Parts: sequence; structure tokens; C-alpha cells
Amino acid sequence: MNTKDFKLTRNAAGRLVLTGSDGESHVGIVPVRAFPISAPADGLSLLGDDGHELQWINSLSDLPEAARLLIEAELAQREFMPEITRIRQVSSFATPSKWQVSTDRGDAELLLKAEDHIRRLGNTSLLITDEHGLSFLIRDIDDMDKHSRKLLERFL
Repeated sequence: MNTKDFKLTRNAAGRLVLTGSDGESHVGIVPVRAFPISAPADGLSLLGDDGHELQWINSLSDLPEAARLLIEAELAQREFMPEITRIRQVSSFATPSKWQVSTDRGDAELLLKAEDHIRRLGNTSLLITDEHGLSFLIRDIDDMDKHSRKLLERFL
């Protein structure tokens, strides 16, 4: 199916429904990004409730607006990854360490249990996982303020 050969709707129970050009409907569609951090709008798979791919989408921009909005809303419900914009304070430079940070979703406090909970994603991006398994993204270290970079360098 190409992106014009299907219709995406939400049923009365709030689940996504994919209807192909043959009229067959698949209830409980789950959108999954292929590259959620490096290319969030490109490479998306629509999976059926059995986990098999029913539709590949090269880019969200290829979709009609209604389908794109449904997919973006579904992804927003499933994905929660605050982006750290500033590191205000760390309790110590040894782990475990309590971090006070500002994110795009407000201020937060996280416990970094081990230094290997900071993972590099390319040259300037980091993924930090707290004690509860919640992931925080630093999209570009170079865009952070001097104080934040200095604190972060102690852990890298």
C-alpha cells in the first residue's frame, strides 16, 4: 500500500483503525518510529495488533493532514522523552548522583545511578536514563549553557 491507498481513523474506543484500498480494516494500529531521535518525522511503521507491519511511511509529510495528526497524537501518548535544556545542579560527581534539570516539559529531578546510564547518540546528543527507566534527551551538548556543559563534562 502506498500512502494514498489507505485510510486512518479512530474508532469509538479510541483505537486507530487502518483501512486498506481493499476495504479490509485493521483495529489497534500502533505507529512506531524507525529513528525516533535522529529522524523523528521519517521512517514510520504502522503495526497491527499482532506486531506485524501493515504500512511503511517514508515521511509524515507524505500523509494527508488528518492521518498525520492522528499518528502524531498517538505517538505523543506513547512517547515521553523530556529534552534537557539546562542542568541546574548535581549532588555529586560520583554516582549515584541526584540531578536537578530544566526540560522542555518543566523542571525535574532525576537520579543517575551509574555513569553508563548516559549514552552517546552521535557526536553531540546524549540519552540519560534515570533510576525509574525514564529517558531524558540532550539533543545537542553544544547548545547548552556553559554551566550545564561543565557539569556534564564531569560525567563523560
